[in-house]
Amino acid sequence: MTECSKNKPSDFIREAVEADLKDGRFGGVVHTRFPPEPNGYLHIGHAKAMSISFGIAEEYGGLYNLRFDDTNPSAEKSEYVEAIKEDIRWLGYDWEDRLFYASDYFEKLYDWALVLIKKGKAYVCDLSDDEIRKYRGTTVFSKDGRRITPPGKDSPYRNRSVKENLDLFSRMRAGEFPDGAKTLRAKIDMSHPNLNMRDPVMYRIMHAEHHRTGKKWCIYPMYDWAHGQSDSIEGITHSICDISFENHRPLYDWFLDRLEVHHPRQIEFGRLNITYTVTSKRILRQLIEEGTVEGWDDPRLPTLCGLRRRGYTPESIHEFCKRTGISKNEGTVEIQLLEHCLREHLNLAAPRHLAVLDPLKVIITNYPEDKEEDLDAVNNPEDENAGKRKIPFSRELYIEREDFMEEAPKKFYRLAPGREVRLRYAYFITCREVIKDESGRITELHCTYDPKTRGGDSPDGRKVKGTIHWVSARHAVKAEARLYEHLFTKESPMDAEEGKEWKDNINKSSLKVIKEAFVEPALARVNPGYRCQFERLGYFCMDPDSRPDSPVFNRIVPLRDSWKKIHARGK
Repeated sequence: MTECSKNKPSDFIREAVEADLKDGRFGGVVHTRFPPEPNGYLHIGHAKAMSISFGIAEEYGGLYNLRFDDTNPSAEKSEYVEAIKEDIRWLGYDWEDRLFYASDYFEKLYDWALVLIKKGKAYVCDLSDDEIRKYRGTTVFSKDGRRITPPGKDSPYRNRSVKENLDLFSRMRAGEFPDGAKTLRAKIDMSHPNLNMRDPVMYRIMHAEHHRTGKKWCIYPMYDWAHGQSDSIEGITHSICDISFENHRPLYDWFLDRLEVHHPRQIEFGRLNITYTVTSKRILRQLIEEGTVEGWDDPRLPTLCGLRRRGYTPESIHEFCKRTGISKNEGTVEIQLLEHCLREHLNLAAPRHLAVLDPLKVIITNYPEDKEEDLDAVNNPEDENAGKRKIPFSRELYIEREDFMEEAPKKFYRLAPGREVRLRYAYFITCREVIKDESGRITELHCTYDPKTRGGDSPDGRKVKGTIHWVSARHAVKAEARLYEHLFTKESPMDAEEGKEWKDNINKSSLKVIKEAFVEPALARVNPGYRCQFERLGYFCMDPDSRPDSPVFNRIVPLRDSWKKIHARGK
């Protein structure tokens, strides 16, 4: 477990848990769970949920489970199960031997459904999905803005006998009926003000193969039926959910009370929303299927595998979850805070390297053509134990094209005709001649160097205001650099202007690919996942697409930290 995982949950969750411990409820035990549905990949909102559920168990010396709520075979895959496990391990959580599946309980859930039928609390209904919704009714608003929920209408099958319901339900399980022909519904109250309590569906018929149980079942429990009962079977004490489950809590309680079994306490917290980001699995899947992004691990997505591929660290995500806090209401957090947490960690942990993304050749005319030398470079100025490395230097170099200006203003402190600058870790150079092609584009610079300034300082005390980075052209490794920006142009991506849709908010410039960047030779020997700072350019991570002779680097985040300014304005 990482140090950052010890984040403490918000007081209202802690107060509820401590009250239960004081009263002796649940035998003084705290036992939580994280229940993802394997119908997609985890995103950063799930990281927040894990930090709360797992964190509360750790704080009070309790247990926590990983349980897959796999009750919908049409959308679930073993691929998603394994990806979710990988993401959770990456964040540093270890469920040890406490891995469960709702599908483990299908037989028990079926038996409990029989209990409710025998108690007259459940019945088989022949209404279609559309008819059920119509009979249930909906909430409307009066002229003065009041919410009104007119009573629903009883199903014509609501008063079937217990004997008939038991027979029909067993035949549903046996596969006698086609998909959608019948459902099992709880018999509660069709005039209840909470629509979730209006005879909700417990089982539906689905002749679909399940990723774990195969074709054994053709009826599958709804989430509201499987969720609370799975919690009960596992001995969960505190079922911590996001705020969307608040209106489902009465149903959660109703099922457990009618079954007279172990009854956990459900506690809801506000869902995490981030600017310029969407976390809806439906939208993420649409972006993938339509080719807007390359897949679930596209570095522009807020999925944990996407963030990992881009180069985010578990420590930065834990710190972000800690700083955003927990409330009962939904809120939106600036994405700049997430980036700020990442920069803070990488500044301390990431080694530095030299790289050039938009190369302009420099020839040092007074440097011997056949000479090479190794210069000392600091690996990380924030970590004195990181040591130094050797970087090669030769007559021909690449510098960043934006570090030269032919007609430079007074406050341009980089290279210009007749001006002297410092090459990082190397020498002072002065631009003597600008070479252009037939179109007038600058192709190379001819410069001279001062051999007495090795290491970047002048023995005569001469000062220069500009320092630029470089790589030796003879030794540089050609690389691809992928520069990522926010996937959406609006802080609230789903808010579309009149006459437009949310897709119009997609940032068409969210990825810029540079095919001919150059990096120092040490970066040819690192592995995918290696994070570093390209000095003056940003933090980068080697992508899995890399090959030994053609490395690929994703920009994780630029060096500039705009969140500090946003935070300062808010004070």
